Amino acid sequence: MDTTERQVRIFVDADACPVKDEVYRVAARYGLTAFVVANSPIAVPRAAGIERVVVAAGPDVADDWIAERAGAGAIVVTSDVPLASRCVKAGADVIAPNGRRFSENSIGMALATRDLMDHLRSTGESTSGPKAFTARDRSNFLSALDNIVVRLRRAAP
Repeated sequence: MDTTERQVRIFVDADACPVKDEVYRVAARYGLTAFVVANSPIAVPRAAGIERVVVAAGPDVADDWIAERAGAGAIVVTSDVPLASRCVKAGADVIAPNGRRFSENSIGMALATRDLMDHLRSTGESTSGPKAFTARDRSNFLSALDNIVVRLRRAAP
């Protein structure tokens, strides 16, 4: 494995992630390490480059583990907007399971929308919840993840 491949790594907020298998395939194709982080043991392939990380139970423990390690050369897969914000600020590339990329330009609006919806739910307002995950979302995710990996590998010293 060359130096470039060691620098690019993937962190998966795994508890409710519908694209873990896609991450495993991309990590294997490029020889990257993927850290699959959860509060309880989950099944992961026994393959080089796939590391299961089980953190203690508690709110945000998995998020904290990921955020502490996120930075330049890291790709974080999460639909958790506050975690995405922390990781973007640390310099990581962050992508949601539907292929949506979080960036410095988009994270403020994503946080504001999340906070508004949370406020509406707390006041008893009925909200529709997230859209159903589709095959198109999976395809968008794969394309976006592949593009990020290629860009990071080209930019690495």
